[in-house]
Amino acid sequence: MVAGSEEWVALPDLNLPTIKVRVDSGAKTSALHAVNIFPFQRNGESWVSFDVHPLQFDGKHVVHCEAPVLDRRTIKSSTGTRETRYVIKTILKVGENAWEIEVTLANRDSMGYRMLLGREAMKGKMLVDPESSFLFGELDKEEAAQFYTRKIDNVEGLKIGLLASNPDLYSNQRLIEAGEQRGHQIEFFNISQCYIKLDAKTPEVHYRGGRILNELDAVIPRIRPSMTFYGCALTRQFESLGVYALNNSAAITHSRDKLYSLQLLLNHGLDIPITGFANSPLDTNDLIKMVGGSPLIVKLLEGTQGKGVVLAETKKAAESVINAFKSLNANILVQEFIREANGKDLRCFVINGKVVAAMQREAPPGEFRANIHLGGTGSIVKITKEERKLAIAAAKAMGLDVAGVDIIRSAKGPLLLEVNSSPGLEGIEGATGKDIAHEMIKSIESNVAKRYTRKARRV
Repeated sequence: MVAGSEEWVALPDLNLPTIKVRVDSGAKTSALHAVNIFPFQRNGESWVSFDVHPLQFDGKHVVHCEAPVLDRRTIKSSTGTRETRYVIKTILKVGENAWEIEVTLANRDSMGYRMLLGREAMKGKMLVDPESSFLFGELDKEEAAQFYTRKIDNVEGLKIGLLASNPDLYSNQRLIEAGEQRGHQIEFFNISQCYIKLDAKTPEVHYRGGRILNELDAVIPRIRPSMTFYGCALTRQFESLGVYALNNSAAITHSRDKLYSLQLLLNHGLDIPITGFANSPLDTNDLIKMVGGSPLIVKLLEGTQGKGVVLAETKKAAESVINAFKSLNANILVQEFIREANGKDLRCFVINGKVVAAMQREAPPGEFRANIHLGGTGSIVKITKEERKLAIAAAKAMGLDVAGVDIIRSAKGPLLLEVNSSPGLEGIEGATGKDIAHEMIKSIESNVAKRYTRKARRV
């Protein structure tokens, strides 16, 4: 066949229905634009995953690809630079003809074409007329984009982004697994590798390598405490783009501020242990009296997963701990100690206003904190109607679609300890045997479907 110096071709094995190539008989090797290139093992074989932006100067459309690794070769580019690239085999379709070719993977953002077709791929198949172009048909930008524009008529096959920091955590692995099992395309995105474009006409969220994430249907923010500010800013950007967030940025921000969250719960008429907060060490004695004296709990406002929580068993110990924290300019809460709880509390997992699972956590010997991260144990428990109602009301007060609500049983009745916006799944799934990850994905499906319905009504 005779081809021009540039053509529209397809790589069907890579789900690339059309891509513009530079047909160059002066180049030996073919090259495909690829970013986020990661090698991995599948059934004992070497594979590589990568993302392709098939349209030049268009980061909105992206195709995630995987292929077996044929080789790794050192390639000399047109600028004389040598680099080691992964080599794969794939089917090239030109017009009505198709055959297998070898392609190297390289970032071609600085090049004029997303793919270069070299002479090795043309041998015995193609001649080149350098004065001609698009002998197999021409597409304009809008026509090419139609091949990659996905129309969503229902909630099957959603594009979901998991925003977190560690892909290997149990909770993150379970969410990815559950999303895929329910037929969705769910991807992990490291929060620190996302960045934001603030612009009135074309606001965007970018991922390292130039990928644009605007076309996600939903995101699951799983923000570590040290990334709260940036993670919430990122979630807020997705919300402004119309992407559904399983826990919105405002609710996460409120839940991460321990003092504000307690004030919010009280404003909704929900009971908490008596808690004190003061700025100056001069108020230490009154602070201790305020919560009923010793023993008492001292909590760092910035502490997480039981860290920064101290039991002061005597007044003198309480004074020492409080003053020590204050001397470091640390913000702390002082809270009454619920002795009758006997080192136990409840974790209620709330999704969309329903308690889907509950467990009792018990502190290890010699410890007062019922925290699994600190060696505590979890077991299934039947909660009371009052406790269920309290957990649901707490999640609603915080504005959270998904929440881990911690409750302590006291002589005064159930009291709220904390509302967690990124509750872990390992402990509660292990203790209750319930598939919480699937419930979270189903919640996304339900909320996205409601959004589509509202949009359809407005249209």
